[in-house]
Amino acid sequence: MGHGKETPRQKMIGMMYLVLMAMLALNVSNEILNAFDVLDDGLKRTMGTLEQNKGNLMKDFETQNSINPQKVGPWLARANEVSSRADQLVRYIDSLKVMILEGDEAEAIVDKKALKIDATKIKGRDKTDAPARVMVGDKNDKEGKKLREAIEAYKEFLTTEILGDDKAELQRASVLSALNTDADQQHKSETGKSTGLHSWESQHFEHLPVSGVMVIMSGLQINIRNAESEALKYLYGQIEEGEVSFNKIEATVVPNSNYVIQNGAYQASIFLAASDTTADPVIWVTENPNPYDSSYNSDTKVWEFSKRDGLNYTQLEVPKGSGRGIYQGSTGSVGYKNWGGLIELSGSSGKLIKPFKQKYQVAEKFVSVAATKMNVFYVGVENPVDVSVAGVASDKVDISVTNAKMRKSGNSFLITPNRPGNAWVTVYATINGRKQEIDKREFRVKVVPSPVVTLNSQKSGSIRRPLLKALPGPIATMEDFLFDLSFTITEFTIAGFDPRGFFREVETKGKNFSAEQRDFIDVLQLNRTFYIQDVKAVGPGGTTRPLSAANFKLID
Repeated sequence: MGHGKETPRQKMIGMMYLVLMAMLALNVSNEILNAFDVLDDGLKRTMGTLEQNKGNLMKDFETQNSINPQKVGPWLARANEVSSRADQLVRYIDSLKVMILEGDEAEAIVDKKALKIDATKIKGRDKTDAPARVMVGDKNDKEGKKLREAIEAYKEFLTTEILGDDKAELQRASVLSALNTDADQQHKSETGKSTGLHSWESQHFEHLPVSGVMVIMSGLQINIRNAESEALKYLYGQIEEGEVSFNKIEATVVPNSNYVIQNGAYQASIFLAASDTTADPVIWVTENPNPYDSSYNSDTKVWEFSKRDGLNYTQLEVPKGSGRGIYQGSTGSVGYKNWGGLIELSGSSGKLIKPFKQKYQVAEKFVSVAATKMNVFYVGVENPVDVSVAGVASDKVDISVTNAKMRKSGNSFLITPNRPGNAWVTVYATINGRKQEIDKREFRVKVVPSPVVTLNSQKSGSIRRPLLKALPGPIATMEDFLFDLSFTITEFTIAGFDPRGFFREVETKGKNFSAEQRDFIDVLQLNRTFYIQDVKAVGPGGTTRPLSAANFKLID
């Protein structure tokens, strides 16, 4: 904030600044905090779907084991270990959520023993201290480090002990991507020179609001479940390796996310679990909540699926030997998008047709452009501005500004306007390797207000002669201004009545009382008004301003 010892008034202004900034942050970021809640709710529903699918797959494992325990038993044992380790890791993350909320946010903990929380009851959704304290600490030796090491241990287990074979290359790559714990964000100093990588823990849990951290943790749990799913499906496929058992194969859809930003990218891999890589499937997709017809065949006693009349289907490209097609969903408009279709595979026993359907949400681009001092820019000073785009890393966000110079400092931008009027801030984000304009905001540009002349922190009123003599001189004080700026008085005049009743003026150059002015103070008449006038002061940018006169009553 400032240099040197602060006066009580400066401390009070500092406190007012902190309170106001908290209110501003709350107002500016409320949309984003609400978006976090929506996203966390969607992630929890996705988690429920993944856990339900896992339960169904494990039941199939048990059924196959009851039929042929000698063949299936070893694979089931490995599947149980994969599942058990994933459950432990997911529960550990739930316990970390509770640890972060303990204390000020205890009301959001619905059942501590069962690790159940209600994110809607979090009051300080924008607070950042608890996640950093619990997960990072002063030496990066807290729970975040333990969590990273636990994720890395699970990743090592899956990629070496479960998916170590050459034939598991695709699943292994998927797990490595889902459980990636590399620090990938370069940190730059104010000079622009790289100072190394942020830690994974810092990127995920430091300087982030509680609501955001809850979403990140839910996302980590989704990634763990996705990695677990890849391993379980691979193990299940080994039961009848080289065979295609139509009554056990299911169409599988793995999206990159079920929540995307408008004009972002939605992708999903579509494939048959345990498919034969020598026979690629044919995949048909359509955008509709009811993407296929179904009917029950009483002769074969199975459900049969077909395309619906009146719908437009697209056949996806399936690279040779991959068994997968990639669906590119539309993200040009916001809202929920329903899609699905059919996947066909021909074999010696006939044609297998399996249905699938999915839903994802496209959200608006939430942008925050916050002047961290106040809602306007001031000429001649560096105005700090924080810019964020929901779902985009800070190093992928940039701005341009009119009527001003701009430089980046850490994750903030410092804007120095050229002249009073208006300034436009345009926000850009690099999404999927393409830089695009996200939003544009207008700011007012004002001149820094002039300070007032004070004696002993008083603008006027009575002042005792001994106190006046003890002061070094008048002060140019920024009144109720939240920037930490200072003006230095360069000249001033004391005017008042001498013992004979004559009105005198004594000038000086500089900011302190001269010897002649102090002699004049000794003989100023008591109980009469004297003036500090003809004041000039130098402020930011080296400009000199005349200041308004101040008057005081001299008492004994």
